[in-house]
Amino acid sequence: MVPESDEDIDENLREVRELTPNACAGVQSLDQFGTKWRLRILYNLFDGDHRFNELKRASGASSYTLSRVLESLGEDGIVDRRVEEGPPVETHYSLTEKGAALEPVFDAIDEWNADWVGETDTEPTRTPDV
Repeated sequence: MVPESDEDIDENLREVRELTPNACAGVQSLDQFGTKWRLRILYNLFDGDHRFNELKRASGASSYTLSRVLESLGEDGIVDRRVEEGPPVETHYSLTEKGAALEPVFDAIDEWNADWVGETDTEPTRTPDV
C-alpha cells in the first residue's frame, strides 16, 4: 500500500529509523526533507522568499497541510518565517542556510532522473513571479 498523506510518510520514516538505527545518512536525511509536500515546498523556496498563498498555489497543498509542513520545516531549521506587520499582515517564508544547502541535492536528483528515469514533458511547478 502506498502512503496517502504526509503524516503516513512521516510515520513510515520513523518506523524505518526505529527498525534500522544504524541506517545510512541518506535514509536519516529523508526524515528532514523527504516527503512529498516538503519536497514541493523546498523546490519553490529555492527561488527566494514566498508568501503563504504563493506556496499554496504552486505546491497544490491544502492550507492545513502547507501550514503544518512549513511549521515542521521551521522546527527543523530549514525554513524561516518572517512576519511584516501592517495592513495587511504579510508572512514570508524563505530557506535558512541549512535549507539552501539542499539545492545541490535537488540538482543531483534532477541529474540522476535525467540519466536513469528520463526527461518528463512537463516542467515542475514553480511559484509565479510576483
